[in-house]
Amino acid sequence: MNHPFLSVTRFVAIAIAGTLVGCKPSEPASSTPSTTPGAPAAQGKKPRIAFVSNGVAEFWTIAETGVRHAAEKLGIEASVHFPNGIEDQKRTVEDLVTRGVDGIAISPIDPVNQTDVLNKAASRTKLITQDSDAPDSNRMLYIGMDNYTAGRMCGALVKEALPNGGKVMIFIGRLEQDNARRRRQGVIDEMLGRTVDPKRYDPPEPVITGNGFTILGTLTDQFDRAKGKANAEDSMARHSDLAAMVGLFGYNPPLLIEAADRAGKLGKIKIIAFDEATETLDGIKRGVVYGTVVQNPYLYGYKSIEILTELHKGAQGIVPESKFIDIPARQIRQNNVEEFWKDLNAKLKKG
Repeated sequence: MNHPFLSVTRFVAIAIAGTLVGCKPSEPASSTPSTTPGAPAAQGKKPRIAFVSNGVAEFWTIAETGVRHAAEKLGIEASVHFPNGIEDQKRTVEDLVTRGVDGIAISPIDPVNQTDVLNKAASRTKLITQDSDAPDSNRMLYIGMDNYTAGRMCGALVKEALPNGGKVMIFIGRLEQDNARRRRQGVIDEMLGRTVDPKRYDPPEPVITGNGFTILGTLTDQFDRAKGKANAEDSMARHSDLAAMVGLFGYNPPLLIEAADRAGKLGKIKIIAFDEATETLDGIKRGVVYGTVVQNPYLYGYKSIEILTELHKGAQGIVPESKFIDIPARQIRQNNVEEFWKDLNAKLKKG
């Protein structure tokens, strides 16, 4: 989705502005940067903080707005990066470290296979994760939600939409990400009425049955929109009795809406979503999407810049013992979509 702020790399360097609309983060004192992690800030230089996504999507456009507002508020330089795949993300991190940025907030694409590059970055700058975690790395903390819990919230929406059960297909960008695996597992466990176990893992291909549901499989697209849409079209063609489609990455639900519309099944097959894409929220309003579980990408962006700025200043006691700052998810249905959308638009239009 095109957006005036979307580009591979750019800097935002703006003076301290007024108060923030829609959230009330703490207001740190002014700070100056240092070229050595943990060293006193050098006078006359602004901290340089980088925010790295795991791809390009409207979700990250919202996060970028939070980054921009935090940069304005704190008077620091913040760069936003939208890598195209794991190798590009690796190069981006290495380049940022070489340039001597004072902090990096990253959503790792494949945390298991990126541990080395993350640890190298953590040895030379302040490194935190946001949106998706890399718990085995040396990152200082994770900002986001509990994706397993949020997945169970999405699974609860599926059960509401299909009180008598039915056949369901799950769609997601990739399963290498920590957030993707946990989110998907939460959906499955909730639908099947299982006990809570974030470490459980069901392979994506075998059919899973239970509690009146038949989960036909999990289809990935690796952020390829054409493939994502084709996955939905193929699923409807192969399963005439498909009852619901669940899209777990922000761009998935709009593709499901488009595919169902073209197949003449919009409103007949239940669509349950994740994240707050414009098409998803409009679909809820029109009654063609049952509901969605939303994160707070705006606050992911804002809080990442705020925390890294404080860490650069040498602030003590801001990293919790759990190394996790929880920004809870919410369920959005027809009864609260208007209020949520209004608040989101207010944040995006600020500044």
